[in-house]
Amino acid sequence: MSQSLSSSHCLHYSRTYNQMWADAQLELSRLLTEELPAEPRRPEKDRVVFFQRLAMLYVRYIQIFRQLEEVYDQVVHPQKRKDIRATLEGVMGRVLELKNEMVEKEFSEYHYMDDVLHDFKLTPADLEIPIPRYFKELQERTTMLTEILKMVEVTESPERLTKDMSQEEAIKVIQVAERARQGRLRAKLNQNSRRNMNRMYSTKDPGAAAIELAAVCIQKVWRGYIQRKRVKIAREEEMIFLGMVMDPKYQVPCPAVITVQANEACTRIKREDRNADYQKSAVAVTNQLQDVEGLNMSESMKYQIRQWFIECRDATGSFPDYPDVEAGGSALLFTEKTPTQLLEEIAAKEEEEASKKSKGNDKKKEKGEKDKKKEEEEAGLTMLPSAFLSDLEVANKTFVDFWKTRNESSNFHQRHEVELIKEEKRKVIEAKIRVQVDEMRQELAELKLAVDKNKGGKTKANAKKKKGSKSGKKKQKEKDLTADRTLESLCQELVEQGLLKRANTVRLQDYLGDYNYLGTTLRQNDIEPMPSLWDVRQVLTLYAILPLGSQPVHEKATLIKAILLAGPAGVGKKMLVHAICQETDANLFDLSPLNTAGKYPGKSGLAMMLHMVFKVARLLQPSVIWIGDAEKMFYKKVPEEVKELDPKRLEKDLPKSLKLIKGEDRVLIVGTTKDPLSADIKALCKMYSKILLIPRPAYGSRYILWKQLIRKHGGDVTSALDLSSLAEISDGYTPGHMVRVIRSIVTKRRILQQANRPLTAAEFIAPLAKIYPVLQTEEDALKNWYAKTPLGKKRTKAATGKEEEQAPVKSKDAKKKAKTKDAKKKAKK
Repeated sequence: MSQSLSSSHCLHYSRTYNQMWADAQLELSRLLTEELPAEPRRPEKDRVVFFQRLAMLYVRYIQIFRQLEEVYDQVVHPQKRKDIRATLEGVMGRVLELKNEMVEKEFSEYHYMDDVLHDFKLTPADLEIPIPRYFKELQERTTMLTEILKMVEVTESPERLTKDMSQEEAIKVIQVAERARQGRLRAKLNQNSRRNMNRMYSTKDPGAAAIELAAVCIQKVWRGYIQRKRVKIAREEEMIFLGMVMDPKYQVPCPAVITVQANEACTRIKREDRNADYQKSAVAVTNQLQDVEGLNMSESMKYQIRQWFIECRDATGSFPDYPDVEAGGSALLFTEKTPTQLLEEIAAKEEEEASKKSKGNDKKKEKGEKDKKKEEEEAGLTMLPSAFLSDLEVANKTFVDFWKTRNESSNFHQRHEVELIKEEKRKVIEAKIRVQVDEMRQELAELKLAVDKNKGGKTKANAKKKKGSKSGKKKQKEKDLTADRTLESLCQELVEQGLLKRANTVRLQDYLGDYNYLGTTLRQNDIEPMPSLWDVRQVLTLYAILPLGSQPVHEKATLIKAILLAGPAGVGKKMLVHAICQETDANLFDLSPLNTAGKYPGKSGLAMMLHMVFKVARLLQPSVIWIGDAEKMFYKKVPEEVKELDPKRLEKDLPKSLKLIKGEDRVLIVGTTKDPLSADIKALCKMYSKILLIPRPAYGSRYILWKQLIRKHGGDVTSALDLSSLAEISDGYTPGHMVRVIRSIVTKRRILQQANRPLTAAEFIAPLAKIYPVLQTEEDALKNWYAKTPLGKKRTKAATGKEEEQAPVKSKDAKKKAKTKDAKKKAKK
């Protein structure tokens, strides 16, 4: 009976998530029909309308992303999960593409879409970009690296714990502790004696009038207490009824929520079991197919190729050229085409290659026509080509053709299907055998030599040319300075030097902040709003976490090699770096100027350090290279007190190493700076392709920060604690300041006193007043600095309308006039 109940539960659970998957695919198919219409859309002239369309697509794709992420986490069937993941990665990539397009059209990293959320009846929480949970499952750290980190921590900890102490020092410590103990005992005895004396003096016979007055006093106090309690309860009930306060019974997880969480954890365990069974079955099926069908596949392929030789010889009078590996090899022969059609295709490809060379001379003529077309296209805005829409089309077709109408009523436990594995592995085996069969090129060459000697000479010449072209590419490879060393030795050296570190256990969701509800209103009034901490969290998820966590997304999406986080001290820049590493399970390398000072001296040492860091970062990807105080690397003028540390030693070599990062390398450089004004802005912007400005928190973010941080440190948030007033008076203070104040107030002793004396806002004011806040002038200085960055300049030009005025300057006539003017000026001089 229990087995039947569990099987029915599994079936119901799978049906729920299958339906969610179907709903997500239905919405995706609608989006694909909108994005890939039969006739291309006309360019949109109104920039606001175009951005509105982008924003609506962006929000809809995020909703699909959220659904698919949950489905992928809870679906047990391993073959379904494979297809769901392909769709999920395509949606992630499309979200990134739309984000980049919105940045290019609005010239801002932060966007406000209140009207879109209102149209779709969504809340800001629905716009939160989820971090796929499979990132940490896939990106497990190598045991070798974890062992090295543990070993270094173990060797360092005994030195800190065991300190050499002389006998005199030990005696002094014991004496201090003993005297303190005796003093506490004397104070306790004195307190008890005073209490006894007070009791002796207070035991006098009171009169009848005094007793009556005492009773009235007690009644007055008691009735006042009872009435205040009733008023407080009535007020809380009224606030709950009006929806201004949440009912306490809903704040604690209800039994249904606890049951759902337990079911989800159980499903994840089942998912791992099903996946292990699938992997074992895949290996067994592959071996079986290779043993049973491998020989027949090879013989049939060879027979078809020989047959093709004969048919082509009969049709054309000569043996054909064997298709190259780049063109697909013998795979071209197994398509449903006649030999003449194949020969025509091969000849057409050769003609195309020849025409490409001849077109090089005609490029100048075509440029004039392209300029005219561009001028016509500039009249409107069009969407950029996508690298992920084709993948989404394929994934959607797979779902519609196979999974949508599939009957799985008998598959209660959602196990893998062997026939699907056979279909998949047959293709893999055929590809492997085809590589072996393609060795028949030699057989064809021998036949050509025997029959058509002239053609054989040409093929050899072509082969030599190809070999020569390949050798040219090899020269461009980076020289390996540590070819004779193992990866383990490199990791150990980097850990010992403090360049490879363990990231702190902090999640991105711990970076608290509220949505910017006034962003749209301020922009409508031509005021550029400062981003909220919520916006910063969203942008970092898109630019850093999603590409680092997914290899296909990183390869196809716009490559972001370096991100700079600029903001005042205490806003959480370093926390964000560690959160990126934790969410993607990435390795953390520290190349901060203060950390690299004195290590690997000289030019050769510097080159070796960078080579080792980037080599290990690529081999153990994903990796994050953190550069704290990034402004020091590009100082306009190095201060006297820092000259000895040579903070600018990486100024020239690090950008060169940055160029070596390719699309397949999941390596990200993250710089943090609190004083970007002291650096050369051109060099800084050349190094970092994305610059994110992190402001001091606004009122909404401060309210959430006070509430969550006090609870995190053990404090109880009651009605006695006026959080709104505390958030209002703490304007200008950063999350780092708040943490410092909370730690000084919410101590262990104060936590024990909360039952009798709840926390109040007044307790936090005194330590808060001792800290110097971030003033509005400092924030304005950062805002003005950001306006000088490339994206900031574009934003100011777009806001003032100068972009349209400067457009005609780009024409050829204007350039010629400018050149003639410059020539005349030089001649006069």
